Amino acid sequence: MSVAVAFRRAARTEFLEAARWYESQRRNLGHEFIAEIDRCVALAAAQPQVYAPVYKGVRCITAERFPYSVYFRVEVRRIVVLAVFHGSRDPSNWQSRA
Repeated sequence: MSVAVAFRRAARTEFLEAARWYESQRRNLGHEFIAEIDRCVALAAAQPQVYAPVYKGVRCITAERFPYSVYFRVEVRRIVVLAVFHGSRDPSNWQSRA
């Protein structure tokens, strides 16, 4: 059974900006990126406890085709996506959201 999903504004913004960038690189690549991140979020919502905490209770699932991870916090009846983050960026950027 999946729980609800909420995105922090910063996470939604970086997600959409990355999708636009991928789309500018190749037609439909942005859509493929969105589908992969949606898949990650759905897996996290279905079984949030499967993913180990990586920083102050924040959990992470890594995308398959793209160098991105989804960082989320588990709450009572939902997960909150804190970041959709490129692996080469400074993690202190998303950690400040924890």
